[in-house]
Amino acid sequence: MSFKSSDDFRRQKELDEARKAGLAPAELDEEGREINPHIPQYMTNVPWYLNQSHPTLKHQRNWKEAAEDSKQWYDRGAKVFQATKYRKGACENCGSMSHATKDCLERPRSKGARWTGKHIAADDKIEEINMPGFESKRDRWNGYDAGEYSKVVERYEKIEALHKEMKQREKVDELYGGTAAAAAGAAGGADGAAAAAGDGEGDEAKLDEAEEAAFQEVKKRVRTTAGGSTGSVRNLRIREDTAKYLLNLDVNSAYYDPKTRSMREDPQPNKAPQEKTFFGDNFVRTSGDYQAWQALNLHSMQSFDKGQDVHVQALPSYAEMLHNSFKAKKEVLGKKSAADVLEKYGSAAAKAEGDEAALLMGQTEHYVEYDRSGRVIKGQEAKARSRYEEDVLLHNHTAVWGSWWHDGAWGFACCHATTKNAYCTGKAGERAAAESAAQMVANIEARARADEEGRRREEERRAASTLDNSHLEGKSWGEDAKAELQLDKDRLAAALERQRRETKAAAETDERKRKFNSLAAEGEEGVTEEDMEAFRMVKARGDDPMAAARRGEAAAGGYDLLE
Repeated sequence: MSFKSSDDFRRQKELDEARKAGLAPAELDEEGREINPHIPQYMTNVPWYLNQSHPTLKHQRNWKEAAEDSKQWYDRGAKVFQATKYRKGACENCGSMSHATKDCLERPRSKGARWTGKHIAADDKIEEINMPGFESKRDRWNGYDAGEYSKVVERYEKIEALHKEMKQREKVDELYGGTAAAAAGAAGGADGAAAAAGDGEGDEAKLDEAEEAAFQEVKKRVRTTAGGSTGSVRNLRIREDTAKYLLNLDVNSAYYDPKTRSMREDPQPNKAPQEKTFFGDNFVRTSGDYQAWQALNLHSMQSFDKGQDVHVQALPSYAEMLHNSFKAKKEVLGKKSAADVLEKYGSAAAKAEGDEAALLMGQTEHYVEYDRSGRVIKGQEAKARSRYEEDVLLHNHTAVWGSWWHDGAWGFACCHATTKNAYCTGKAGERAAAESAAQMVANIEARARADEEGRRREEERRAASTLDNSHLEGKSWGEDAKAELQLDKDRLAAALERQRRETKAAAETDERKRKFNSLAAEGEEGVTEEDMEAFRMVKARGDDPMAAARRGEAAAGGYDLLE
């Protein structure tokens, strides 16, 4: 930490207080991240041995890398090298370098590989698995191949298939045995037939009972008053529907409240409705008088918006009375409207067959004339089907206006004309319209290509003009700074000496007698990089606070300069 004067320390304290109050932006570390101004200074200041000049919290972070468990496991039975002769230090029994003689798992030979030099065992693959984590060290299933369980599943399926086959054979044998007994009874007489039939029915009943017993009865010990005895207790859950909390075993599915035994949401939202028997208990919320209560609320809100002083919670009886009055008036108006319609247009369903026959066979004084096609010529004219003209063909068209639609415009389907007052031109007009559209598209594409070609030529012209004037850039406008500038030390020293002489001569020379400076006077080379560097080194800057101190002046801005 560098030394600070009392003024600097006071300014730093004021800045810290402003940062804590949110009046000044927070300080940034070397990575551009903000430092919390409320963190104590002894935590943000870097120790002297880290050579950090800016506050940072990098030294407070955990620099130790987190140990990661290895994802690999031992390669069981893998061999790495097969030797052809015995090697020094190998197992004397089998000749492998992977273990010692006392740890050899092979059958002890009468003469080991050390003395025979034959049948040398291959070296086993020795791996060192890094498991620094607590859980990985104690994982009992680490290295277990889940594919091995498929063998267990396959074996179980084979056993189940054999069980089913055996049951099927037993059932067939029992059925055929009952049929044979019935046939023998029929040959013996009526009594024998009845007995055989009874035996057959008994066999079927026994079979059904056996099947039910296999799925319904559970043997368990039942406590009695006399001590303990073994009895048969039926599982009452078998014939019932599946419990609602067992429909979906996902822990993130619908929540089941065990206290109220309710599951409000649907546990199977993605299942087809016709395949579900339970849709959640929320249906209770919309049953009963819920719809009437919703209608009452809606009517109260609409009445309040229209200026009626009514509220369901504040005046429930008044709100219900208004709603009932509204429903009664609405019903009266509905009946009146229906009566008006029936009175005006009549009801064909209400007429009796006798009345219809009387009307058909009746006579009237109303005179109407018809033509051969059935159209009214004189008398009661038929009403128009629409207020607009229908099926009216204009200007020799064979289709009505609006029978064709293309690119947002209506037209005629016969000639594809989009002007209503245009005359029909037939297929020729249709071809002309298609050719006109194609020509328009071609013109647009040609115009786009011409514009693109013009832009390309303009870019080439500008590029050529830039290349022609490239030899003037270094002399007149300067050049782009190079990434790594290489300067000649001797030429730089000469340029410094020449710059100092020119500066001194310019200071001693009268301003009115100074000569005109020109780039042409510098020779063919012009201003070199060494000249520019010397000019920058010798140039005096007025905004430099240390310039006065270097010149030996007393004006130091009110600060004591320490060296």
